[in-house]
Amino acid sequence: MELLYLPAIALGSASGAFATAVTSWVNQRRQDRARRSSRATLQREQLYKSFIEEASRLYADALANDTADLSKLVDMYALIGRMKVLSSDKVVEAAEKRVG
Repeated sequence: MELLYLPAIALGSASGAFATAVTSWVNQRRQDRARRSSRATLQREQLYKSFIEEASRLYADALANDTADLSKLVDMYALIGRMKVLSSDKVVEAAEKRVG
């Protein structure tokens, strides 16, 4: 083998290793992003479920009682506060519209 080929072979080997490392890094980032997105979706689903359950409970209570008890709305507004952190403005506006 001639010595002129050694730098070319070394460069090809180094670029192959670099490409493998970059590909691995990109794939890991993609998996992490998918995991975070899935976790965020699950959090929002659980939050919306809690909101629906609380709204249903308050609605049933309002049908059964003639007196207004504002302290019962605290949990509902706490859920809306969490929505402000996790959800879009349209979702928060819709939730506030249902409560107030």
